[in-house]
Amino acid sequence: MSKDLVQQQFGANAAAYATSAVHAKGASLARLVELVQPKGDWTALDIATGAGHTALAFAPHVASVIASDLTPEMLVESAKLATTKGYTNMTTALADAERLPFPDASFDLVMSRIAPHHFPDIAAFLSESRRVLKPGGTFALVDNVAPDENTTPGFATSDLAAADKAYNGFEKKRDPSHGRALTTAEWTRAIGDAGLKLTHTEHAPKAMDFATWCKTMKVPQDTVAELRTVLTGASGALAAFLKPTVKGDAIGFTLDELIAIAKKPG
Repeated sequence: MSKDLVQQQFGANAAAYATSAVHAKGASLARLVELVQPKGDWTALDIATGAGHTALAFAPHVASVIASDLTPEMLVESAKLATTKGYTNMTTALADAERLPFPDASFDLVMSRIAPHHFPDIAAFLSESRRVLKPGGTFALVDNVAPDENTTPGFATSDLAAADKAYNGFEKKRDPSHGRALTTAEWTRAIGDAGLKLTHTEHAPKAMDFATWCKTMKVPQDTVAELRTVLTGASGALAAFLKPTVKGDAIGFTLDELIAIAKKPG
């Protein structure tokens, strides 16, 4: 997946993400703050901040926070939101999640929310996150996950693998910049392999409105029709994972977010 494509997709839709309820008010955001228990003297970094919602949720609780992103248009939106909310301790920085432009051991907290499924190299992202964390620092992650035995028990491994592929294809059809949503088991392994000590994981179901989900990325109508067919025709493990509902013209489904907290050994 091209990082230029990520910039194009999100640059064109930056304003929509600034007003997106899923990103601005999702239940996982408040829960993340609760689990991290940020301290008033902390310096924090939000990787792939988008419109800045996660950075701004932590701004009242830390000394300073940098909202970083690969897409300049997103940083414009995050700066606008910071001004609107009156937070002067948030700054922005243009940054690639896999090559962070910050010194070693710079932050007490490094976080990323609903973004890593766009990163081409998860291992590099985690390695960089660990590098810029101070010893004993906290790493906090929220991201959509693909179905596996943790989210969708009771299915054969082969059925879950097929559902994983189908779900990621569904996301990529809607947003060509989508890379791959990992499974919970894959995240657990990757975080450990990066030298971070996982201290907590939980899942947060996220109810989605199909029409809004498509509108946020300005999906063409012919593609909307294809996505609707995939969703309403889902069966087996994919249906158990997405839980599609149809009420008249309204179509809903559920995504599953992983919330993971880890520490850099001191």
